Order: sequence, then structure tokens, then C-alpha cells
Amino acid sequence: MLSILVTGSNGQLGQEIKQLSYDNENQFIFTDINELDITNEKEIELFFAQNKINIIVNCAAYTAVDKAESEPEKAELINSTAVKYLKNIAQANNCYFIHISTDYVFDGLSHKPYIEKDMPNPNSVYGNSKLNGEKHLEIMNKAIIIRTSWLYSVFGNNIVKTVLKYGKEREELKFITDQVGSPTNAADLAYTILQIIGHTINDKRNFIPGIYHYSNEGVCSWYDFAKEIVEIAKIDCKVTPIETKDYFTPAARPYYSVLNKTKIKKTYNLKIPHWKDSLIKCLNTLQES
Repeated sequence: MLSILVTGSNGQLGQEIKQLSYDNENQFIFTDINELDITNEKEIELFFAQNKINIIVNCAAYTAVDKAESEPEKAELINSTAVKYLKNIAQANNCYFIHISTDYVFDGLSHKPYIEKDMPNPNSVYGNSKLNGEKHLEIMNKAIIIRTSWLYSVFGNNIVKTVLKYGKEREELKFITDQVGSPTNAADLAYTILQIIGHTINDKRNFIPGIYHYSNEGVCSWYDFAKEIVEIAKIDCKVTPIETKDYFTPAARPYYSVLNKTKIKKTYNLKIPHWKDSLIKCLNTLQES
């Protein structure tokens, strides 16, 4: 039995991993800032002195994309400096490290799905801080970086819950139609992470370090996604397309952030669900709760 530390466990992905861990034979230690402040190197060292950890799954992140523009130091501290601290302790304790990153490391000017070798070029403080976090792990031979996009879940605040809430309160919702990507149900990503851990436990050679891309299959705009949510949930609300230029945000968003998943699918023999199928599952769970 291995001991697996999951940081940022109160977030969408952390909570989805927690749900799946109940049927897992390994020991999971779930922490958020109240249990372990990963921006405090001394606190991390003390935690590892008191707990034997084999695998770190870092779900912790500063994800307030617009707020990061006015809080660059805080974004850098959580998304980069804390990753360096975790990397140092992982190396000192011979731990495997799975780190979650983002499509925002790209500028979104591509016209074909991004592969792992494409050159990052973030155009926001958030994206830059996440890229800096990745750089700390580049030379670590027991680190996997998983970039994902448009994450949502039955937990936390996200676009699905926003559409459900305001769709019932308003006659019309406006969503951007010229930003394209792939929505990702955090439950699917959590399942993939546990699969990778399972493969590693069975044979350490199955842990192949490097950068991987993961999102649900298929492509859509934010407008398409919101319209699908409204239709599946049978909400009587009109969804109207608008362009990025008509909706100001402090941080620039990638116009195109579709990720190529070939590498992770081949390496870990994954079958990734289509975003529409995963959305239906999420909405069904929300309706049941």
C-alpha cells in the first residue's frame, strides 16, 4: 500500500479524486491550505518528516485568471514557487510527482490541436505563473505534468453551475463564440490520474515522466457549451453568441486551446469520453443531489 498526498483537495479536481479514493486500497492524504500550506517550505518539510509519502498529486493552484493580473506575486507564489518547494521535497524523499497545469501556457493562436512539444507562449499572468511552475519540474525524472482545459465538476464554482443558476433566473445568457477548446469533466481527469497511479504501483517502469495533455474529446466554443447545458437541463433560456471584443476581461484568453491527447492515450492506454457525454453525466449527478 502506498501513501498518496493530494494537495488542493478542496478544489474541483481534488474533490473528484477524493470521491474515487474511497474504493482504492492505497492510503490517500488530502490536504488544502488549512492542513498544509505549500507556499511555506518549512511547513512542507515538517509535514514530510511526520508522514511517509510515496506519490504527490498537486491539484493546488491559483486559478482566478482575471484577479491574477492584479495579484501577480500571489499567482507566482502558489503556481510556481510552491511547485519548486514540492519538487525539492519530492526529490529528497524519492517521491513520484503528478502536477496539474493548463492550456493557458499557450497563446491560443494555433489552428491545430496543441501537442506537448509546441512552444508555450502565455499571454496572461496566470498562464505565465503556471508555465513557471512547469519549468521547476522539467529536469525531475519522476514528474508528470498534465495540462488540461476548461475544467468543470459537480464540485465548486464553474461554468456549468453558472449556466444552470443564471439560466433559470434570466431570459437570455450571452457567451463567447470565438474562443474554442475542449471542456473537461474533472471526474474524468481524476479517474485518469488514478489509472496512472495504478499502473505505477503495478510496475514502476509504467511511470513515464514528461508533459501530457488531457481534456475530453471533441471541440466547441463557450457558446456551444453553454447552449448544450441549457438544452440538456431543459432550461427555458436563450443563449446568444457574442465575440471576445464585446466582452472585456482583465486577462487575455486563448482563442484556440484544443489539446492533442494522443500521447497520454497511447502511453496509458486511455479511452477519453466525448465532452457531451461527460457533460450529461455531470448534469445527471447535479440533478440527483
